[in-house]
Order: sequence, then structure tokens, then C-alpha cells
Amino acid sequence: MATHPPLVPGVNTTAQNRQRYRRNRRGEFAIWWREIDRVLLTLILAVMAIGTAAVAASSPASARRLSTAALKLDDLHFFILHLRWQAIGLAVMLGASCLPKDTARRIGILLGAAMLVGLALVPVIGSEVNGARRWLNLGVSLQPSEFLKPAFAIGLAWILSWRSRDPNIPVLGISVGIMTLVGGLLMLQPDFGSTILFAGVWFVLVLLSGISVRLIATAGVGGVSLMVATYVFYDNARHRIDAFLGGGTAYDQVDLAQRTLLSGGWTGSGLWLGTRKLSLPEAHTDYIFSVIGEEFGLWVCAVIVMLYLAIIVRVLLRLVEEEDLFTVLAATGLTAQLGGQAFINILVNLQLFPSKGMTLPLISYGGSSTVALCLGVGFLLAITRRNPFITREGLSLRGEPGAKK
Repeated sequence: MATHPPLVPGVNTTAQNRQRYRRNRRGEFAIWWREIDRVLLTLILAVMAIGTAAVAASSPASARRLSTAALKLDDLHFFILHLRWQAIGLAVMLGASCLPKDTARRIGILLGAAMLVGLALVPVIGSEVNGARRWLNLGVSLQPSEFLKPAFAIGLAWILSWRSRDPNIPVLGISVGIMTLVGGLLMLQPDFGSTILFAGVWFVLVLLSGISVRLIATAGVGGVSLMVATYVFYDNARHRIDAFLGGGTAYDQVDLAQRTLLSGGWTGSGLWLGTRKLSLPEAHTDYIFSVIGEEFGLWVCAVIVMLYLAIIVRVLLRLVEEEDLFTVLAATGLTAQLGGQAFINILVNLQLFPSKGMTLPLISYGGSSTVALCLGVGFLLAITRRNPFITREGLSLRGEPGAKK
């Protein structure tokens, strides 16, 4: 246990307190640096660095598209804003990564409850953009569904982890009820893409929690039935799926994105030299992957895919010797949310998935979405922190510790 020098009479106690505070802060940083997954942190920062360059490349296209006779946006308008949001996001991410695991869990649960209330208010007082009502104007534009994503993974992991203490708790029924509530609120906006992402995270966590395959299959049949009902009764989803299956036209957003992506070849046309991006809607958000392909080349697109895969694999390797069920489920859920959103966006740009209006995480321009994603990554770093000197046991799918490693 660390000892502090005694207070010496006649010596400036304020100076002593400041010295003690600096020593404590250095000690806390040393502990954080020892326990944090530095490889995962490096991969995350690499993706964000690529995002900075990508927004710089796509900003002129979006700025010119959104300029009007009354208001002309500077070509680097979105790039400058992105730097500000990234700075806030980095501060949030590093701050969240310093939290103890129990504190991160509590904050995630409270955040989830608050965002569910916000999600319920969106159809009533939310702002409408491009035909969808997804934002709350609280001085700044806030999208509750973005902050609900990391909170949902943590809250659901906490509920499913109850099973390790008492197998008789109906965690599947509780989780199905929460998923139904979230899905219903999202479809009121409407936000079919986020509903699919939340359902995917729910399925991964339920499957990993060790619940009976028969019960999971029953829930899966119910999910498929809801998907069919969505196609039948939800016009927007039906039109997007029909356009995807029918091949679309040369003027469809997804077709424009694919042609933009492939136009740069392997080496790309060079920064700010791309021309096809000028016809892309949402070049700085939904279709930024295509801009990267045109200006930086397909090899950079491949690097991005490899970075996302490396993040997923790194987290899974980190969890191999983890004995706490909540840690396994929460980290897996946060990773599934990040990776799922990334690959849905990439597949849309490759015309291999219907258009979803979903950004490329940590790369696309965004305000509240950037901060929310960084918060999720911060939670992930906090939950996977580990004292390297503690020997751990593996965890079976039944939520019981396995053999000593």
C-alpha cells in the first residue's frame, strides 16, 4: 500500500497536496496503461485516423451538394466539424475506458433506461430529416438510438448473466420483451436498419448465454415472422428490398455507390481528385466507403475490412480466459454491434445488401453518432481491462468456470 510523506510544519501544505495529487494521478494512469488492451486501443485509433482522412476526402462532395444560393458551405465544412466531434469522442472514449467494470455496467444500464425514454419521445417531439423522425433537439441534435446501442449490449448482457446465479430466472422472456420494445420504438421512426442491428446483437448474446437451442429456435421463428410482417406492412422496407432483389437502376443510391467505389481501381484517383463522389448522396456518412475506394483505392478498403476483423478477433482472444459471464456477454455484444454496423455499411456500398442508411462506425462523419460510438468503444475497453498478474479460468457456455488455465 502506498504511503505518503507526512505534512511538515512550516512547509506549504498546498504545494504538498498538489504533489500528492500528481503522484496519485500518475499511479492511476500507470494502472490504466497496464490493464488496458493496448493492441485494441491501437486498432481503434487507426480506424479513427483513416476516418479523419476519409471525411476530408468526402467533405467537398457533401458541402457542394448541400450548399444553396443563400448559404454556401466551405468544401472542408464537414471535415472541420468532424475534427471537433472526434476530439469530444476521444475524450469520452478515454474517460469511459478508465471506469471500473462495475461502474461501466451501472452507467450503461442507466443510459439505456434514459435512451428508451428518449426513443419513446422521438415520435412525439422529434425532428424529421429526410422523411424519418429520429432526432431530439435538445440544444444539440441527439439521436437516442445511437446511444442506446452500447447501453443495449451492456444491459442485455447484465440480464442474461443472471442465469449464472439462478438458472430458473426467465432471462429469455425478459430479453425478448426488451427487444420487442426497442424494435417497436425504432419502427415508429421508422428505422428498420437499426432494428435489424439490435436484433442481431440480441441473437448473438442469447446464443452465447447458453440458453436452450430449442428456446432460441422458437424465438428465431418469431423473429422471422416479424420480418415477413415488416415486408408486407412496411412500405419503406419493402421498396428497398424489392429494389435490391430487382437489381435497381443506374440512378439508385446503392448502384451509384458501387460504381464510385470501383472507379478508383486499386490505387485510387488521389485525394480530392475523385469526380463520381460528387453525385453521391450522403458521401460523408452512409457512402463514405465508396469515396475511400475512389480516392484512396481498393487496397485501403481492404485495410479497413482487415482492421474491423482484427478488432473482432482481438476482443474474442481477450475473452478466451475470462471467467465472468457478464464480461464475456457485454464485450461480445459491444463488438457485435460495432462489427455488424461496419459490415452492413460495407455490404451496402458493394451492392450486396439493401440500403439501410447506416454509417461506417468510427469513420463516417457524425455528431452524436460519433460520440456514441466512442462511448461504446470506451465501455468495451473498460470491460476488457485486465490485471496481467491475475491467473484466470475459462468460462463454459453454461456460465460456470471451467478448468484452471
